[in-house]
Amino acid sequence: MRRLSHTAADAALTGREAGARREAAANRREAAGESVGSAIDRVARALKSARVHFGHGTDNARDEAAELVFFIAGLNHDLGSSAYSKRLSVRRAARIDALLARRIAERMPLPYLTHRSFFAGLELYVDERVLVPRSPIAELVMQRFQPWVDARRVRRVLDIGTGSGAIALACAMAFPKAKVDAVDVSAAALQVARRNLRRLKLEKRVRVLQSNYFDAVKGRRYDIIVSNPPYVGRAEMRRLPREYEHEPRIGLASGADGLDSVRAIFAGARRHLRSGGILVVEVGNTEDTLLRTFRRLPFVWPQIAMGGGGVFLLRARDLDEES
Repeated sequence: MRRLSHTAADAALTGREAGARREAAANRREAAGESVGSAIDRVARALKSARVHFGHGTDNARDEAAELVFFIAGLNHDLGSSAYSKRLSVRRAARIDALLARRIAERMPLPYLTHRSFFAGLELYVDERVLVPRSPIAELVMQRFQPWVDARRVRRVLDIGTGSGAIALACAMAFPKAKVDAVDVSAAALQVARRNLRRLKLEKRVRVLQSNYFDAVKGRRYDIIVSNPPYVGRAEMRRLPREYEHEPRIGLASGADGLDSVRAIFAGARRHLRSGGILVVEVGNTEDTLLRTFRRLPFVWPQIAMGGGGVFLLRARDLDEES
């Protein structure tokens, strides 16, 4: 996943000096309009103080504050710190405060408030019908799954549990000669995927299908099958931060041990992979359970430079061990 890049060391101010500076900053905001940089600092402090959970596109208070402020200000993140001196109107400052208040009070993931998320360089629409896209598979897509496939020969890709369509659409961009099937059991999620499909004008190469795993693609074979399926076990579901309560449970919960979806994928993947094809699946914190359960499979665990993990890769021939 493309990470926002506004993280910087906070200037630690305490006591009277901090109080004086905050009061002066407030006066300046009222007199001349708050700057973008000042708003980011203020929002980041509030998020830290409220101890909200980060994990839906950002992993720290400052980057999330920057996304909130840049969204309201209508600024592109590519501007980075060069935009910090820009002044915010009173109306925009009030909108920032309103969004911040909801983020803290409701523990609502920020992408559900802004209705946007970033994945593999794409800007996507999201709402509570889908999980917020955040899979480290994004990095592998941007690398075109090399060195495990010959990118020039990829002609068909299947994304299982597509949700917002993030992985499927990113694959379509990465492999311009390929056709992509994006499947999900949730009709509501597919409405979001189709919205993103139209937005990116990829209707000619991406098919959105309601399907319980492989049901709607019988007889088809693919060069790449990729999935970020539900993989949260029963005990972990009970411990998740409040932010995850806003996401569809069907996209998270996967039985007692978190492997129900992986088992279903293993049951059908070999029949749908071409010779030389690969299966790429995210299992997150369920990685250890997976390794104990499927001891015979020669999992490959790609290194994710941008952070995250729990993504395995298997070649078509490897799945014969489980057939």
